[in-house]
Amino acid sequence: MKSYKLKNGTKVYKYGNPIETGAVIEEKIEIKLEEHLDIRFKEGYSKISLNLSSEDIVYGLGGNLGGVNKRGRLYESYCTDEPLHIEDRTKLYSAHNFFIISGKESRGYFIDFPSRIKYDVGYYNEDLFNIKIYGKDFYIYIIEGENLEEISTKFLQIIGKSYIPPKWAFGYFQSRWGYKDKDEVKKVYETFRKNDIPLEGIFLDLDYMDDFKDFTISDERFDGFKNFVEDLKKDGLYLVPIIDAGVKVEKGYHIYEEGIEGDYFCKDEEGKPYEGVVWPGKVHFPDFMKEETQLWFGSKYQVLTDCGIEGFWNDMNEPAIFYEQEALAEAIQYAQESQDKDLDVFSYFKLKDNFMNLANKDSYYKNFYHEIDGKRISNDKVHNLYGYYMTKSAYLGLTRLLKDKRFLLISRASSIGMHRYGGIWTGDNSSWWSHLEQNIKILPSLNMCGFFYIGADTGGFGGNCNGELLTRWLQLSVFTPLLRNHSAIGCNNQEPYAFSEKVLSNTRNLIKARYSLIPYIYSEYMKAVNNYTLMFKPLSFEFQGTLAEEAEDQILLGNQLMLAPVHTSNHSGRYVYLPEDMLEVSFLEEDMTTGIRKKGIHYIEYGLEDLKFFLRKNSMIPYVKPSKNVKELDLKSIEILAYVDDQAVYELYDDDGKSYNLSYSTNIHIVKKAGDYDIKVDNDNPFIENINIKIIDSKNSIKYKEILIRGE
Repeated sequence: MKSYKLKNGTKVYKYGNPIETGAVIEEKIEIKLEEHLDIRFKEGYSKISLNLSSEDIVYGLGGNLGGVNKRGRLYESYCTDEPLHIEDRTKLYSAHNFFIISGKESRGYFIDFPSRIKYDVGYYNEDLFNIKIYGKDFYIYIIEGENLEEISTKFLQIIGKSYIPPKWAFGYFQSRWGYKDKDEVKKVYETFRKNDIPLEGIFLDLDYMDDFKDFTISDERFDGFKNFVEDLKKDGLYLVPIIDAGVKVEKGYHIYEEGIEGDYFCKDEEGKPYEGVVWPGKVHFPDFMKEETQLWFGSKYQVLTDCGIEGFWNDMNEPAIFYEQEALAEAIQYAQESQDKDLDVFSYFKLKDNFMNLANKDSYYKNFYHEIDGKRISNDKVHNLYGYYMTKSAYLGLTRLLKDKRFLLISRASSIGMHRYGGIWTGDNSSWWSHLEQNIKILPSLNMCGFFYIGADTGGFGGNCNGELLTRWLQLSVFTPLLRNHSAIGCNNQEPYAFSEKVLSNTRNLIKARYSLIPYIYSEYMKAVNNYTLMFKPLSFEFQGTLAEEAEDQILLGNQLMLAPVHTSNHSGRYVYLPEDMLEVSFLEEDMTTGIRKKGIHYIEYGLEDLKFFLRKNSMIPYVKPSKNVKELDLKSIEILAYVDDQAVYELYDDDGKSYNLSYSTNIHIVKKAGDYDIKVDNDNPFIENINIKIIDSKNSIKYKEILIRGE
């Protein structure tokens, strides 16, 4: 074991010869540490046990199910294609191995290891946090700080800044697996415009491809694709196509032919390109662990960028495998042997399970190999890096192809480090109320692991969403950086106009509210990224006490807002815990009604026709008039809602939304003096002409101020 320190004081322990994952970007300085971790090395794995006191809370672990507090559950870091997110699932698409244990003292831990880790967070023994690492070569980082915020900031510093999307990526996106052709996509766009619903773009699922082949466009269903893309972009609407990990095995298909010729695919035991089966049938998987493969595959996005595409979503990159030919053959053989037999219950279960469990079997990932530093390593040893390095490949390619222009890029599979190259969505959720509640709780956990451009499939991907659930989900998603309504083929449509006139009216107003709030959401996103702070925080990161710790369905956004969405059907409101006096804001009601709520527990009425949030004391929030897309946002006149008891300061960050090196800052400082307010504005944003401020004090009295920035 070797030990190191990073410049922010993080302790690092190195065991064996770890594979360098690229998760941490800070330089390690070798020193001798007196402290040692209690690690037991067994045959094929390592085990760590950490003590848990009764008051300890465990935060983090990123893209997983469960609460903000991870105690009492089993988790597994091993990226997998798991479309059914039921309560007892232990693993999903991501491997985010950072967590904080918080009690009398708080400490952060990051296990930098590219393969399987199992976590027993007080499940079998409530006093122990047992960790099983499936290997003996890894780094462990230990981060100390005075509070939870400091620990999370130190971790974000050592893993590097998050990916920054273009400003248009903060608009509203519609998606569906099943928009079968260009005419249907055009109809969606036209129906949004006809119904006066803002729309930034449409995500294209597999339907646009020719026979599910990467970097192809169906001439039959999407003829004239380049002109189609450019015509939509003239109206400020973007198309965002999907790219899958598997490359179809087909002679004459240029990606396959280039992959064979360039030796870019993963190999099987015999050294031949490994063959699995996904959407197009038999596929090979690019070996993204090789830099030359990253550069090759990333360059292939040019087929679509040449058509005007500026955004992509990488999917099926755990990597998902429907089956191997041998496994399918064994299942079929057993079925044939079972024909006409009198099957007992166990024989029947075996027959059923042979087919039900074909997808993503652990054995598949031991059957193909990557080349890393000239060595052949099976996928199961570096499994969690696959989605990360596919997204890095896309990032490198798009950075070159689009020059200095920012692009939208999200991935389904991820591990820590990938956050520098793209965002993520939370995968194939369902139209369940429990998944709406889960969405609230996962946001802070993802931020802690470096992922900021995040969001769930609003309304749910699988199953059938009703108008009430879509509306309630939008009341949360209006605040998430990625706002996408996405559903699966075979499920009922869930576009805002697919329901009643009342649902249409409510969802239209919510989406318009999103555009009004983009200056604030974008500002908070960029400040969180640049300052290594969390955009979404649990209440317990700011407030003490049991109520703050247990109110997991309420979260803080920046330093200004508390969100408390309704996530239960047939409810006209909910109980909300206010850890301090706050201003209740009904954003969509006429004149944006407000009222002071005292510290404590309150039943808050929250209708489907409204958008509610709570503004903290001595805080302010900017907003503008809504528009049909980001391109049309008018930033000349900024509205400010301020709740000021003595003084408040807000920095409104902005930039051109396209490049990486141009930014503006508007600093607003309000001080209460003798029943009035002194207001100072420092502004270098050339687009702002005036600021209209509505100030509310702790006695609920209201004053209006207008600050002229330029003009008469």
